[in-house]
Amino acid sequence: MREVIMGTTPSPTFRRRRLAKKLKAIRKSTGMTLAEAALALYKQPSALSRIEKGRAKADVHLVRSMMDLYDVRDDELIELALQAAKPGWWVRYGIRDRGYIGLETEATEVLSSQLVYIPGLLQTEAYMRALFASGKVKRTKKQLDNDVAARLYRQRRITDEDSALRLHAIIDESALRKLVGGRKIMRDQLDHVVMMAEVDNVTVQVLPDALGAHDGMDGAFTILRFAEEQDSDFMYVEYTTGSIHVEKDDEVAEGKLVFDGLCEQALSPKDSVALIERVAAQL
Repeated sequence: MREVIMGTTPSPTFRRRRLAKKLKAIRKSTGMTLAEAALALYKQPSALSRIEKGRAKADVHLVRSMMDLYDVRDDELIELALQAAKPGWWVRYGIRDRGYIGLETEATEVLSSQLVYIPGLLQTEAYMRALFASGKVKRTKKQLDNDVAARLYRQRRITDEDSALRLHAIIDESALRKLVGGRKIMRDQLDHVVMMAEVDNVTVQVLPDALGAHDGMDGAFTILRFAEEQDSDFMYVEYTTGSIHVEKDDEVAEGKLVFDGLCEQALSPKDSVALIERVAAQL
């Protein structure tokens, strides 16, 4: 029997996000303010706000109380609360999801712009080990092995027959030339990117050094897109000590415009592969 890939199973992070949006929409439809609802539910407004933003869980008992308060009956809300309470697949790797992995698990498309390293979904095991080992976080061998295993597991969705993840990666040429782990590891990594670029649902474009300044120089970012219209796009931006989750529609739309602009500035997929092959040949 073929093993089920995580994209075919519910993500608690994703379910919590969907539940949060529904609960907020229902409250607002009643005309009740956040403060009024919090008072009636014996919650602090800040606590209810976190629930409505998907940053805190709402258990089944609270969801039932909210349905009573808002005078609505929706069994899907109960099901979402139950699914959101279950541990995600990443827990078995000792990884604490900060919102991204759980959403990527149910995304249908990833738009990734990277400046200094190869996108995680395209990394070889040797490359990611070298990258993890050089990071500011000092990992034990077990932690390193778990992080590598989890990233390799995420990559499997790209070639999964039932829920293939579309990936459009824009990579700055500087990331191709940075010798992460040494020449052999880097050469193998570039060969791997070329191979993955041949997969139907993968698009790779390179921003060449000759381009000079470009729209993506403010920093790397990733946009996740989902199958259902009710699930709005999500933008993820990492920085040195954490990450930013952008969910406001207008801000995500601005990020998408930047990504579209980078697609126009970057080399075509065919020319990008040719450049990657030239860089690999120089190693």
